[in-house]
This record gives sequence, C-alpha cells and structure tokens, in this order.
Amino acid sequence: MSRKEYESIKHECMDLLNKAGIVLSPSETESLEIADFGLGRIRELGLQLITYINTNRYCAKELILLPFQTCPEHLHPPVNNEKGKEETFRCRQGLVYLYVPGPKTENPHSVIPANYNLYLTVWHEITLHPGEQYTIQPNTPHWFQAGKDGAIVSEFSSTSTDENDIFTDPNINRMPVITD
Repeated sequence: MSRKEYESIKHECMDLLNKAGIVLSPSETESLEIADFGLGRIRELGLQLITYINTNRYCAKELILLPFQTCPEHLHPPVNNEKGKEETFRCRQGLVYLYVPGPKTENPHSVIPANYNLYLTVWHEITLHPGEQYTIQPNTPHWFQAGKDGAIVSEFSSTSTDENDIFTDPNINRMPVITD
C-alpha cells in the first residue's frame, strides 16, 4: 500500500473514531495499524486497528472498518501450549456482520468482494448493532464486514498473536507493508 493511501485511510478512520466519541492519545493515533493483508484491495479487504494493551494475559483493541470493508476469514490457533485467542467483539458504531460456523444464513447482508467467495467457508451471520457483543472461541474460523457506514468494534481477548493467525486465503500477508 502506498503512503498516500495509508494516510487517506488513517484520516477516514480518525473521522469514524471522532464520530463515535472515541478519544485516542497521540501515541495511540500514531500506532494505528492499517492492514491490507498484502492483497492491494484495502477498501474491500482490510482492517484498521489500535492495540491499547496486549500482555501475556489479555488484550484490548479497537477495530475500525470502512464501509463494506471485510476482514478476511481466519482463525486463532493454539500457540505455545495456549488454546488460541478467545475474543469478544462489542460493536460501538455502525453495523457489523460477523460470520462463524453454524447454519448457513440464506440471504446474508454482506457484500462479497469480487472473486472472493472461494476464501469464505463459514456463513452463519450474526449482526451486531451498537451495544451488542459476541464471543468467538479459540480456533474458530470467522470473518466480518462493516455495513454501509463503516463500523467500530472494541475487541477484548486473551493474548493476541496476530502473526500466528491462519487465513483461508493463502495469498494473505498479515503484516502490512507501506511503500513510498
């Protein structure tokens, strides 16, 4: 992703956070991670996040999604004799369509990015409105997408080791690369 695109996405995320009344410290603003997953389709397939804390016991993050932006399907596997990350998503603003194993939702609300159906295997839709939450157990495949106005989700979890996440799409590079 180019530096110009990175700055544009960062500006949009700060607008969404301001609209939600979420105040960040200067260091938190500076640490905003913009992940395009190496796919070059950030507005369709990506995620922006701020990690408030991540210790060997717990983690707290803010996940920011642009309108209809999808975080690709992945799971949090066992790492170092730990079960894997258990996470609770709490919607703060907008709508979030979360997909987990279970009965397939016949008419999902998500807008699937072009040619991406191949990498989505779970189709049980859970719609989260502001104030609603859902807990995802370790090693559970899931993916999620914001509604038309974007979304902000607070994530509370056990220790996060994002570098160990397993994605359904083998083309994904979890760690962002920014070019000038």
